[in-house]
Amino acid sequence: MERKTAPSKPSNLVQTIERVSMILEMVGQNSRGMSIRDLSAGLNLPKGTIHRILASLSYFGYIRQEPVTKLYFLGLKLMDLNTQLGNQLDFRKVAEPILGDLAEKTKQTVHLVILDRDEVVYVDKVETMQPAGGLKMASRIGSRNPVHSSAVGKVLLSYYPDEDLTDFLQRKGLPRRTQNTITRRDDFRDHLKMVRSQGYATDDEENEQGIRCVGAPIFDDKGRPVAAISVSGSVFQMTKEAVQEVMKGEVMAAAAEISRKLGFRGGEPDGKGGR
Repeated sequence: MERKTAPSKPSNLVQTIERVSMILEMVGQNSRGMSIRDLSAGLNLPKGTIHRILASLSYFGYIRQEPVTKLYFLGLKLMDLNTQLGNQLDFRKVAEPILGDLAEKTKQTVHLVILDRDEVVYVDKVETMQPAGGLKMASRIGSRNPVHSSAVGKVLLSYYPDEDLTDFLQRKGLPRRTQNTITRRDDFRDHLKMVRSQGYATDDEENEQGIRCVGAPIFDDKGRPVAAISVSGSVFQMTKEAVQEVMKGEVMAAAAEISRKLGFRGGEPDGKGGR
């Protein structure tokens, strides 16, 4: 398995690129737009520096300025890059119809995720019409979640070799998200062994109170766990009985179908996952 250590800050980091990244992230986190003054204060950079970078980003379409308020927003050019990113995630195209079928069968929210920088990243999401009292999930494509407290994160983490898992635990720890979050390392290791052996993981209100999930891994043609899918819903709909009797089977079958379409031919995956 490739090492999954979070990238350390390179000694030859280009300062301008670093500042561009910080500006884009801060603008993206503020849906109402940001002024040069806001960015200068938030990033502790001179207004002149902020203005020069914004002017360049605006020219290339990565930033846009609202003409009346003069506030800055993310540019539409980023939508083009997002589309290109989606095109590079081949498994997302393969998974799309299967995710739709899974959502229709379970009547719950379905997610497709990958691991990136020790976090779960949602790369696709399918929702169906919920029955009265159904819960609308707050997750969105591109958002992130902790690995240790999510079903999809745990099922992918279960394929880490011991050394990589130790490194992960040292970097991230097991912070408590709810009263159900597994926070003891020995317990967590034992839990991952069980997840690996059964082929699926559950999030029993471990990440968010009132939400229960079940997830399964997706393997590529080399047997590497490259992504995972999950079904998520309120504990009133995703009861423990429903998870065991229906949901886990549907999720595992959908994940297996996606894996087959990616060229996985079954058998024990080699565990050399990660990207």
